[in-house]
Amino acid sequence: MKVAAVLVLCVTLLCQGNSNSLDSCQGRCGYGTDSGYSCQCNPSCERYGDCCSDYYAQCKDSALSCNGRCNENYNSQNECHCNSKCPQYNNCCSDYTDLCDSTSGGGGGTITDAEIKSVSEALYALDSNKASASQLSINPQTLVSDSQTSLKKDLSSKPLFSYLDEGSLFSKPTYAALLAVLDNYHRMTGTTEDFSSQQLTEQETFIKETMSKTEVGRELFTFLYTKGVYASEEEFLQDLKMMWFGLYSRYNGKLDSSGFEHIFAGEIKGGKVSGFHNWIQFYLLEKRGQLNYYSHSFNGPWTSYPDILGMQFMWEGYFKQVGSAVIGCSPEFDFAIYSLCYIARPGKQCRLSLGGKELIIQTYMWNNSSYGNGKKYIASAFPATP
Repeated sequence: MKVAAVLVLCVTLLCQGNSNSLDSCQGRCGYGTDSGYSCQCNPSCERYGDCCSDYYAQCKDSALSCNGRCNENYNSQNECHCNSKCPQYNNCCSDYTDLCDSTSGGGGGTITDAEIKSVSEALYALDSNKASASQLSINPQTLVSDSQTSLKKDLSSKPLFSYLDEGSLFSKPTYAALLAVLDNYHRMTGTTEDFSSQQLTEQETFIKETMSKTEVGRELFTFLYTKGVYASEEEFLQDLKMMWFGLYSRYNGKLDSSGFEHIFAGEIKGGKVSGFHNWIQFYLLEKRGQLNYYSHSFNGPWTSYPDILGMQFMWEGYFKQVGSAVIGCSPEFDFAIYSLCYIARPGKQCRLSLGGKELIIQTYMWNNSSYGNGKKYIASAFPATP
């Protein structure tokens, strides 16, 4: 009786412990019929009506995509493939080029999602110049829903920034370098940007201070160097300079814009604010009375800086419906994560990990002109979600 009881107990526990795998297709797609499972995950199940409830999501939709499958081993059961030989046999999934083929612009084959998350955690840990709670205090006030972001109503009676220790932060070399560059732009698109020799030197200084002289910048270069993206630090810095500060035309054929101006300084196009994803620029304009904070539509899960905020505001008569920014980070961290995401996932969503929490950065390429050997300028980059 004792032995029988033990056997019954063991069988019961076994069934309980594996109940999820018995009625799920996770990891089972394409396999033959197995009577040991309560449902099946092969094409025959469609005919016999015994497919698992997640068969279509796990085996049909995902089976036609290379998402998470780049460089996988060949499996004859798969409807399409995601390895280096599929172009030769003309049996790649439709998104193979975008996700896996680095020679055609897809970053997946060169830099994996896991590597992006790992290096972003390293950058996060190395950001020693970020603001502390004693140096920065914000007052987000009114939270609105996505459907309310277009109201153009001032729902917050006080400024967003309650306090900033300018003395300790703005004296740091990377902050000083950013401040020097921010005031070099005309915010209206259609107005040609014409830089003096001093302003061009300020661009060079910003690149060197943030990327050559900080642990954050050196970590980013080391990662991209080991991945074969750049052969030297000189190539790395020169590419960042062109990618970020190279001029192109957003309106009327004038050389009126750049990635840096759009993302860090902000622009006016079509009667509204365009770009504008930097917290320091926001603070400066709000302090001068040129910017009026209205509300926020999302706030990140982080309890210390950097944090993420999606803001609604008016900039001297021009409205921004959702201006998202990384709040409280150093200039080098802001510049590094946007650069990482644009290089690794140009024109796509880029999934970072900061302190164990996910942050999605959306990047866009400028496709109307190029630099170097057909390289694309950065058009925009910003936090897509908290």
